[in-house]
Amino acid sequence: MFKKFNWGHGIVLGLGSFIAFILFMILIFPSGQQNAEMVTDDYYSEELKYQEVIDAKRNAETLTELPAYKQLASGITIDFPASISPDESKVHFDMYRTNDSNLDVKKDIILDGQKSFSIPKQVISAGSYTLKVKWQVDKKPYQLDYDVQWN
Repeated sequence: MFKKFNWGHGIVLGLGSFIAFILFMILIFPSGQQNAEMVTDDYYSEELKYQEVIDAKRNAETLTELPAYKQLASGITIDFPASISPDESKVHFDMYRTNDSNLDVKKDIILDGQKSFSIPKQVISAGSYTLKVKWQVDKKPYQLDYDVQWN
């Protein structure tokens, strides 16, 4: 059988393999992919406001002490140092789920007596999140981002 195999057969075999590979990539491979959603539905207006986010992150970089992030069995806790006193003790957080916007958590919170707040485990599903903590001191915005892997 191999005596009759020539370069013409090799070309046909190579082209047939390439076509089979392309068909696999088009028909079968995409069905196994995860859902890839946009972070926000109103992307364009969010993009226009992004300079405010950049300024808030720069403001947070200038702080000597940053809020401490702790992942506990009961949930996630953010502790603010004594040097940071948010206006009216108000803090806003957004937890963006990487692959499913239905699991996002957004809330305004008033800090407790120890200048901290907790996100209970009941509102967090296992997976990867981006936690954005936002607050203001003397009308000056601050923002910190944390990558969270919740199990």
